[in-house]
Amino acid sequence: MDNNDILIRLRYALDIKDIDMVEIFKLGGVDVTKEDVSKILTKSEDTYDEDYDEDEAVENEDHIKCTNSMLDSFLNGFITFKRGPKPGQPTKPDRSIKSQSSANNVLLKKVKIALTLTSEDIIDILEEAGVTITKGELSALLRKEGHKNYKVFGDQYARNFLKGLAIKYRG
Repeated sequence: MDNNDILIRLRYALDIKDIDMVEIFKLGGVDVTKEDVSKILTKSEDTYDEDYDEDEAVENEDHIKCTNSMLDSFLNGFITFKRGPKPGQPTKPDRSIKSQSSANNVLLKKVKIALTLTSEDIIDILEEAGVTITKGELSALLRKEGHKNYKVFGDQYARNFLKGLAIKYRG
């Protein structure tokens, strides 16, 4: 699952409008237009290309590739959008997404913060999508990359988490 797919699914699950997407990106420090958002929210055809470079935005007329830094900025902006600016908050927070494998874990952490979800809420959201997870397993998913108990939040879990959010917030 690439970053564009994550944004598409998150936008659908939480029913975020295009104009709000522009505002969220701006709060995260990335200036995009409404047209750029439409191009970001299209599925890419070259996701599995061997020469694929995460940090290089591949732009064409119909698609803009969402890089790890763009996704991280969006998620930071989403927290600010939902919870308001934090006093003394740095204008440029450090980047949490170090690799594509950690993108799903960062998604889980930042959506949890933005929507003020508890661990029980996340467990319930995953159960809505048909996934059973224990508090211990969830704790391992929320750990910092490099911690001895850190576990990768795989694509299938991320899809089910976003599906559970859609069920919870869209009915």
